[in-house]
Amino acid sequence: MNAFEQIQAHMKQAATRYGLTVEEITTLLRPNAVHEHLLSVDTSQGQLTLPAYRIQFNNARGPYKGGIRFHPAADKEEVSALAAAMAVKCAVVNIPFGGSKGGVAFDPKQFTRSDLEQISRAYAITFASVLGVDKDIPAPDVYTDAQIMAWMLDAYEIHVGHKEPGMITGKPLALGGSLGRSIATAEGGKLVLEEYVSAAGLTPANLKVAVQGFGNAGATIAKLLYDAGYIIVAVSDTQGTLYGEVGLDPQQIESIKNETGSVVAAVGEGSEVLPLDAIFGVPCDILIPAALDNAIDEVEAAVIQASVILELANNPITPKADSALFLRDVTVIPDVLANAGGVTVSYFEWVQNRQQYYWSEAEVFAKLKPIMVAAYRAVQSTATSQSISLREAAYVEGIGRIAEAMRLRGNL
Repeated sequence: MNAFEQIQAHMKQAATRYGLTVEEITTLLRPNAVHEHLLSVDTSQGQLTLPAYRIQFNNARGPYKGGIRFHPAADKEEVSALAAAMAVKCAVVNIPFGGSKGGVAFDPKQFTRSDLEQISRAYAITFASVLGVDKDIPAPDVYTDAQIMAWMLDAYEIHVGHKEPGMITGKPLALGGSLGRSIATAEGGKLVLEEYVSAAGLTPANLKVAVQGFGNAGATIAKLLYDAGYIIVAVSDTQGTLYGEVGLDPQQIESIKNETGSVVAAVGEGSEVLPLDAIFGVPCDILIPAALDNAIDEVEAAVIQASVILELANNPITPKADSALFLRDVTVIPDVLANAGGVTVSYFEWVQNRQQYYWSEAEVFAKLKPIMVAAYRAVQSTATSQSISLREAAYVEGIGRIAEAMRLRGNL
């Protein structure tokens, strides 16, 4: 089962529970448009031809919305999966967007910054006809950042001949980006986790947290939770796992990683370096996968000691592992809810661009909190009333809103 089939299985299960017919489900599971091109780019390594994608899954609830990733594994199935999940995610937090995703299949670590600029500009120009403030709004994803969004914006605006800052989000502040966007995914995850912890009557100071993946989202949520009183006992990156039973300081670890390239260089008294996959089995209460998809299969699921998993990454748990964790009463707060803070603040950026009126960071987060809290409570209520997992409940909520919009339009 590839990544797209996994997401389709979640959607089909929820759509069946919601009461859609077989014909309606077939329509719902089909992308609206699949755009594939080969980017021909002059790089420091010579002329290259790179496969590139923009999958527009569903826009019944508003313009397509979804990030662009630069990664060797980016292919039509993976990008389609992410586009479908984005449609559900926007519906779960009830913002007026559909779902899309983009990707270019290459390893950005092997190229210069100048090469990345040329690839970014080529992508924006190649897909310009299907992008736009009222059509499809990209954003950063794996191995793309605010600077890459800036290059894409510039290339797009030159191509179409007018200014259109709202056609892309996750931009630098100087080009119309939003305050708070860089930490929004982690902030949204923290807000959802706080709701769970509060409802369960737990105390942060008694909860041990392990974070798999110490990139922007993982490092940020580790710092946010540390400041909120949680005990960060383990973090990992591609070089290994750093474990400290009595707790680690993620701010210090981030500084050392920035200097050396890895969290394992922060080892010292009270901590030790473990193998990469050891992050899944460390003694903890909360595990936060914050790296790539399908990181947790049946092998990893069998050793997980955490009672709660907060999915900050997209699709980090395979279906079989998800079922095994559910049978063990491990609470999984799903990605389509847990990491939706990023797209919610992207929505705020889009609104600010359209109004040309910009908010303070305090205003951004004040607007983010009620959206994330309401989404969590609705999902939790559905899970409780129907005796289903939070993942299935989130998909029921999201699919229900998408189906309603499609029916009102006469498309279902």
